Amino acid sequence: MLRHTAPRGAEALTADLAALLGSRTRHGEWGAMVVSITRGDTLFARGADALLVPASTMKLFTAAMALDKLGPEHTFSTEVLRDGPVNAAGVLTGNLILRGDGDPSLSPRFVRGGPNAPMTLQAQFTAGAGIKRITGDLIADATAFESRRIPDGWLSRYAGAGYAAPFSALSLNENIVIVGITPGHAGGGAEVFLEPATRGLTITNTVRTVAGSGSRISARRVGDDRVVVSGTIGARSGTARYQLVVGDPVTFTAGAFRAALEGQGVTVEGTIRLGRATDNATLVTSLPSPPLARLVSVMNRESINHYAEMLYRNAARGIDRQTVGSAETAGAMLRDFMVREVGTPADAVMATDGSGLSVLDRVTPRALVSLLDHAHRAPWGSAFHASLPVAGESELLRNRMRATPAQGNLHAKTGTTNDVIGLSGYVTAENGEILAFAFLYNGKDRWHARETIDAMGPTMAAFSRD
Repeated sequence: MLRHTAPRGAEALTADLAALLGSRTRHGEWGAMVVSITRGDTLFARGADALLVPASTMKLFTAAMALDKLGPEHTFSTEVLRDGPVNAAGVLTGNLILRGDGDPSLSPRFVRGGPNAPMTLQAQFTAGAGIKRITGDLIADATAFESRRIPDGWLSRYAGAGYAAPFSALSLNENIVIVGITPGHAGGGAEVFLEPATRGLTITNTVRTVAGSGSRISARRVGDDRVVVSGTIGARSGTARYQLVVGDPVTFTAGAFRAALEGQGVTVEGTIRLGRATDNATLVTSLPSPPLARLVSVMNRESINHYAEMLYRNAARGIDRQTVGSAETAGAMLRDFMVREVGTPADAVMATDGSGLSVLDRVTPRALVSLLDHAHRAPWGSAFHASLPVAGESELLRNRMRATPAQGNLHAKTGTTNDVIGLSGYVTAENGEILAFAFLYNGKDRWHARETIDAMGPTMAAFSRD
């Protein structure tokens, strides 16, 4: 394994990092930069202005822009509205509207009680407001965001993967549905259910229960609105669960709300349809999100693409929510933010998404370091810092750089795909200087690139100078 060093002086650090950078990877492209935030000087630069694919280090830009434009305490609110009167018997003459605000947190990560819990709460609040029957439709309003569900540059092979689920302003359970299969008696059928329960998906179930405890189950989505489950399940196997990515998040979420309303004894006589709440619609209830700082922390520490895409578009909407959240408006805002506030060239960041999953994204290591420097001094800097995994201790860095000077010290965002290894964040040198760094590798030798980064991290931590 590569060993970290303990350089004394800036020249020694430059030499040691250069030696490490060239010692393992035999092909591919590196971009790297290390700057002392404390003293303001550049300690290392190699390909610092190369435009490279960032992978999930892209989330640093999304986090900074969202915190800057919205503030760490900002919350999102999923609302239930009505466009007609409610009489004394609880009959709403008109439509009930579920309006999305781009909240990524409607899942068990933040709402206790399992995947059904967010919509169950909304249904309980709606019933508590005195509504028992709706004569019209259940309208799903997701117009806060663009209608496109998948960003440019997401490869087709990502389709069906949980980390690349479609998104919308009205999303639930990170747009993942759990298919549960419970065996019956041998020779009979089996029960199939969905978590969250939803009227936005229909189930085709041909599963047979057989003797024993073995199972051979196929669960797949057909189109946007049907789940097909087939195969056999053993009578003694217990309930089996499979995860599927949702095709149409808006109808899926509205369908879950309708199922939850039925569970509370509230009847919707009409259908589920997409639409927009009228200006004179009356608020019935709402479900707020945790503060933005907590959402950013989950996004960065666990590298959740769903959160990144939602927060990217929410930043573009702004506090007043007057702009439709789209990749184009968010990209324009990010360029403006980087030029006007961070001070980078206009072409230093080219983003087509907020998560870094797009193969079209390009950033320079210098832009990453400039962003880190700006964030360190910003009013929201503490929330930004706190969102980053810690070497040897938490989330995606838990098993990296352990038992080195970087453990418990280096805070950074990872970036990993088949062709990218990246790490960008902060580390405190032995003499107390705070260093901002960005390491990006594009190529096939990513295991050696990761080994290289994991030696450079503790080398920076062990660095000292007078």
